Amino acid sequence: MKHIQQVSIEKAINKIDNLDEDGLERVSETFALAQQTLLGYVMSAALEYKNEQLEGLLIYYFCLISEAFVQEQVLMNVISEDDIEAFEEPFFEMLDHYFDTDNEEVLNDFIDQPELTRFMMIEISTKDEDGSSLDDETATQLFIVTSAMITLMNKAIKL
Repeated sequence: MKHIQQVSIEKAINKIDNLDEDGLERVSETFALAQQTLLGYVMSAALEYKNEQLEGLLIYYFCLISEAFVQEQVLMNVISEDDIEAFEEPFFEMLDHYFDTDNEEVLNDFIDQPELTRFMMIEISTKDEDGSSLDDETATQLFIVTSAMITLMNKAIKL
């Protein structure tokens, strides 16, 4: 598999963070059209968790992570309902094992995108420029959903 490098993540951050509202809307629409099923799956988490703050964060990280794949020049197949269904049980088993052991190797072996995984770990545990940070529940939810998204995107990479 092709791993997303830190430089691609940084380019993605730079691009997404410097878009105005119209630009962000165009980018999110482009990524949403390319991966409609994935976005629907990701956004359903905000409803399941009943967390409005999570919704905005998921859209942002969906765009950011999608852009990191673009920056790395990785092409992906469209993610289907079948892909998601086949992925869910092993993913949640891995999460249970990770939360029981705190062994990051469990995450890295399953997700197979170490730079993106490390990036998200830093994102959920670091204060923003304004000094604010996510509450533990939102941070955990964001990490779970973005880990699922990264895993699904990784599995969709065209070889």
